[in-house]
Amino acid sequence: MMQDLFVKRFSAWAPGIENPKAWDEWAHGSRDMQALSKSPELGFTDPMFRRRLSQISKMTIQVVHDLLPIADDTHMFFLSFRGELSKQFSINQMMIKDKTLMPAAFSLSVFNAPIALASMALGLKGGYTALYPGNNSFMTGLASAAASLEFRNTEEPDKESEIVLIYADEMIPIEYSEVQNENSLPFAFGLLLSKKPSRTEQLALSNNKNISAQDFLKALILNRETHAAS
Repeated sequence: MMQDLFVKRFSAWAPGIENPKAWDEWAHGSRDMQALSKSPELGFTDPMFRRRLSQISKMTIQVVHDLLPIADDTHMFFLSFRGELSKQFSINQMMIKDKTLMPAAFSLSVFNAPIALASMALGLKGGYTALYPGNNSFMTGLASAAASLEFRNTEEPDKESEIVLIYADEMIPIEYSEVQNENSLPFAFGLLLSKKPSRTEQLALSNNKNISAQDFLKALILNRETHAAS
């Protein structure tokens, strides 16, 4: 199913790695991801809209924005292993200390909040799916997006169907520092995926379901460089 999956465009954002040159340096091992709570500025959004957004929501909005333009009916797949963790932690504190829960705070803490906010901020109408990948496997989430794209391509074989895949996870609150590891750093990336070849790179995908989101992105960047040089 994923043997003929093509990346038309991709975007990525992490604290301190905010442009293509920096991402190339990271992929080659000369720059590291950092455990920072810094977020993109989102100067293209209204200040009142972005002032209460979490790091994961801001990163998600940024990488979707950087993938534009996309067709009005392009569906988005959002993958995350932690979701709105900082918002959820704040809600837990609120419930413990104040024995109450503010509706506005709850609405921004649900798992699909980042991709829903991206749709709102950018006026996208293709809908979205928010998914926690089974068995803690990024590749399982990618396979789910590929299956949806395969279905869309079967339904409309004469049309070049596309899907946007977004992965994002934010900085883990210090209270959860014991569970941090090399795969828990804050970053996000987006892919515009198609089943039809064009002047893009084909994904060389492994059947290894243990490939992390970081490893996948690194392989994509390095493969892109090889593709451009060939």
